[in-house]
Amino acid sequence: MTLNEAIFRPVTALKGVGAKTAEGLQSLGIYSVYDLLFYFPYRYDELENLPLDQLEDGQKVMLKGIVATTPYQNYFGYHKSRVSFKLRIDHDVIMVNFFNQPWLTKQLSVGQEIAVYGKYDLRKQSLSAYKLLASKKDDDDGMEPVYSVNRQVKQKKLQTLIDLAIAEGLSGLGNAVPDDLRERYKLLSDHDLVLAMHHPKDLAQAKEARRSAVFREFFLFQMQLALMSSKNKSHSGYPKKYDLEEIGKLTKSLPFELSPDQKKVINEIFADMFVDRQMQRLLQGDVGSGKTVVAVFAIYGAVTAGYQAALMVPTEILASQHFHKITAMLEDFGVRVALLTGSTKTLERREIYRELADGSINVVIGTHALIQEQVVFKKLGLVIIDEQHRFGVAQRQALINKGDRPDVLAMTATPIPRSLALTVYGDTALSEIRHLPAGRKPIQSFWKTTSQLDEVYALMRQQLAEGFQIYAVTPLISESETVDLENAEALQERLAGDFPGQTVVLLHGKMASSDKEEIMDRFAAGEIDILVTTSVIEVGVDVPNANLMVIFDADRFGLSQLHQLRGRIGRGQTQSYCVFLADPKTEAGKKRMKIVAETTDGFKLAEEDLKMRGEGDLFGKAQSGLPEFRTGSIVSDYQVMVVARDEAKRIVQADPDLKAEKLADLQAMIEYSKLVQARA
Repeated sequence: MTLNEAIFRPVTALKGVGAKTAEGLQSLGIYSVYDLLFYFPYRYDELENLPLDQLEDGQKVMLKGIVATTPYQNYFGYHKSRVSFKLRIDHDVIMVNFFNQPWLTKQLSVGQEIAVYGKYDLRKQSLSAYKLLASKKDDDDGMEPVYSVNRQVKQKKLQTLIDLAIAEGLSGLGNAVPDDLRERYKLLSDHDLVLAMHHPKDLAQAKEARRSAVFREFFLFQMQLALMSSKNKSHSGYPKKYDLEEIGKLTKSLPFELSPDQKKVINEIFADMFVDRQMQRLLQGDVGSGKTVVAVFAIYGAVTAGYQAALMVPTEILASQHFHKITAMLEDFGVRVALLTGSTKTLERREIYRELADGSINVVIGTHALIQEQVVFKKLGLVIIDEQHRFGVAQRQALINKGDRPDVLAMTATPIPRSLALTVYGDTALSEIRHLPAGRKPIQSFWKTTSQLDEVYALMRQQLAEGFQIYAVTPLISESETVDLENAEALQERLAGDFPGQTVVLLHGKMASSDKEEIMDRFAAGEIDILVTTSVIEVGVDVPNANLMVIFDADRFGLSQLHQLRGRIGRGQTQSYCVFLADPKTEAGKKRMKIVAETTDGFKLAEEDLKMRGEGDLFGKAQSGLPEFRTGSIVSDYQVMVVARDEAKRIVQADPDLKAEKLADLQAMIEYSKLVQARA
């Protein structure tokens, strides 16, 4: 089957998909028919219809019957509701309860034939229902796909659109993995794996499809890395003859002494920059270990050698933070620093474009805005990418391509084991900062349950009385990993009531950039006592007077993300505190809370996080220190990644321009993935 490039048509090419639906799909990273086909379920509900007398307590099951009573809704707890009704199944009647789905009262009526999926309570003879399946035939058992969705795109709507994409686009799909590789590793074609991933007949077929999908996903990623590596290796770099005397002045200007780890890493970077080989280095350092200072030395070294530098970061808040910090460190040395993000006003943006092109600006710090076509450098010699796993391969390469073989320094605050780093990030030299700068006191961390909330409030009142500020963090709790604004707003209201006289303000990722920046500026200036926020502040925010962080529902986060969040405090010289407030229901959840409360060593936590990370871990993916994959897990599927890497290298070595006819589909898919990454 040969790929038909019509597969890359926008989703609006499908019947019934208008601008509003397309916008919702884009929030899930779906732009085209191709994206819909490869937007796979993260789990399946096994729809086995069993008689009531065969059910065990706690068993997940599909039940079919007739609605016997009018559904009624009641409220309990905080912003929680329950829709209840009786379901007649042959001669038996059971109670069905749907939680937090109030709209179901309008969808159900007495006498209606339905099927529901949920967890059976044998003692109460009731079902805690997850999903309404409408009417189902007796033989319609099987695997029901469950997709990651959000408020804009509902489960049923997404399923309908995916089925429409399958009907209209599957025949023109082509194959990403060449035939010889699929035969060697017994992998399904793209056509067969897409069908089996969305509609498996049974668990065995779902596992077989996933195996093929994981290899395909890793293979596409490793092909991009191999092509990038091949392109970079085919050229030497330019030596940067930096001014050691000027760098010495920068060292003396610091109000602190560099740590031994910082000195070691700076020397490694300068050694790379000095030779005629393009630097490709990954710097791993714990939160608060001083990576930004190392970056400043690399930047100043490049500037004294006559080059420009660019620093790309994943969020506007972090870009602004870096801009202010780096400007303060370098402005006395005559270095001009600019900030370029999606929120930069048009006139200012045009001026930055002009001054980058004529060389007036030495350093630009920004988000994805840096890779726009209008950004042209006079002499880009150093590219720094912070939290690099948040960017796609194509995005990183797009910035690198704006210079003539610039040196590249990638940084991450979430360490991962060396073997994983080398596999995931290709032929990259590795540097590590393992120790915090002198004078920093380790953060005291505690795990508390909600029954101990009075103790937490007492600590909060004590910190406020001493003049310190507080972060109150609420998690991303929907399956789609989008911000649950209602949850954050409810927490802000509650804390405002519980702490009268204090300024309690909400910050979340859905706010306009200007509003976020204004709130962070007010918090940094001490005008806000308690900042209620989501994980939008997990990277790079630095307010030394914020001495306490309380993370609500902490078990909703991954270990690495909790550690990232904790790293926002402990920035001053005083003792700081972090409270993880959680009531985990599982032993794994309790273990996670104990581990993060007992150690502040990010390298140890990264190891534990990788050990505990499973297929169903939907939280903290963006802060695992690893690139995000929709299907594969780098930890449990590590050997698949290794094989994909080796095969990708072999193909690129033999055919660096992918001219072979058998690679035509693969090349088209790689080019499309670059477009998608550029949009993100």
